[in-house]
Amino acid sequence: MSEPMDRIVIVGAGQAGFQAAASLREAGYAGSLTLIGEEAALPYQRPPLSKAYLAGKTDARGLLLRQDSFFAEHAILHRAGTRVAAIDRASRSLRLADGERVAYDHLILATGTRNRPLPVPGTELVGVRQLRSLDDADGLRAAIEGAQRIIVVGAGFIGLEFAAVCAGRGLSVTVIEAADRVMARAVSPETSEAFRAFHEEAGVTFLFGAGVSAIEGEGGKVSAVRTADGRSLPADLVLVGIGVVPNQELAEAADLPVRDGIEVDAFLATSDPAISSIGDCARFPTRFASGMPGGDRLRIESVQNAVDQGRCLAARLAGRPSAYDAVPWFWSDQGPRKLQIAGLAAPGDASVVRRTGAGFSVFRFRDGTLSAVESVDRAADHMAARRLLAAAKTVTPEQAADPDFDLKALATR
Repeated sequence: MSEPMDRIVIVGAGQAGFQAAASLREAGYAGSLTLIGEEAALPYQRPPLSKAYLAGKTDARGLLLRQDSFFAEHAILHRAGTRVAAIDRASRSLRLADGERVAYDHLILATGTRNRPLPVPGTELVGVRQLRSLDDADGLRAAIEGAQRIIVVGAGFIGLEFAAVCAGRGLSVTVIEAADRVMARAVSPETSEAFRAFHEEAGVTFLFGAGVSAIEGEGGKVSAVRTADGRSLPADLVLVGIGVVPNQELAEAADLPVRDGIEVDAFLATSDPAISSIGDCARFPTRFASGMPGGDRLRIESVQNAVDQGRCLAARLAGRPSAYDAVPWFWSDQGPRKLQIAGLAAPGDASVVRRTGAGFSVFRFRDGTLSAVESVDRAADHMAARRLLAAAKTVTPEQAADPDFDLKALATR
């Protein structure tokens, strides 16, 4: 290490923050290591909250990234239920909400995101919920038990996963989406259409191109959702899932550059050499965003990105720096269907569909080069796509469409 680094402090005890702490110890870092999180729980997995946990297929203990003993055994001080109020860059210290000061030699900001609020009247009513934390999921599990008419605002991953769980219980589910298709910002029209059909077959009703003007209630409890065109849809449980915003306020108040996230370089460092940022809150350069509308810098909200950035940063702080260059990949389990995505597609990327058996994959091409692959119940295609993208290899549209073409062989050459 180029300078003394006896004290590393990580703000944010989610997937990225936990991974950085664990990887630092794996890399041989022997200094003081503190992991600060606002939630009272041990670090846990968030993706199952809208799927297996909500469906009762796993419990809270099954969500934990590690048991409590791990932190003691690896000398990681986990400060749960603790909020950081400010960063003092001059003294290299944090001020906690209770006034305590915590000094650092290097600070890692893994502050994640928070749910985007729905800016209409009525969101304070009982029965209007969001899903971000374990507490949110516990509240939703209890609310589902007494509900019959579910309305979901937003047809993204979380909204559709929740809709699938509720439809699987035989509940009435209506999804309101402002766009003209499901998962419009994440997948191709072909994949959107397939998942719309999957959900409709399960009994879900969709309202596309629809906005919400208000949530109505009686006696302090939700009773209906009013759409922008004046319809009143009865409901006794509403889930709002319209995206997230990065938790960048700490960085911004400390005069670190932010723009839809905390700005970092290819090594995940901010403009302050003593501060790095990783995970959902970090905006970084990547070759996979080349040619996209927002330029070559973006934030990625995924477990893969959180884990890989945690490992990459830990290696740098342990004296083995390398630029972050991991292939972005994502997944979503919606009822019996598994969607897996490798790479990043831009809105105008061409699509080629490869159908094999019950599943299919959509290969996306930007200027003739493979940019992403969306696979539905086709794990082999997904793994081959990750290898191809990591090696900067491509396939032709003709090869992609041919179910007999050996993608795995090409990917492993």
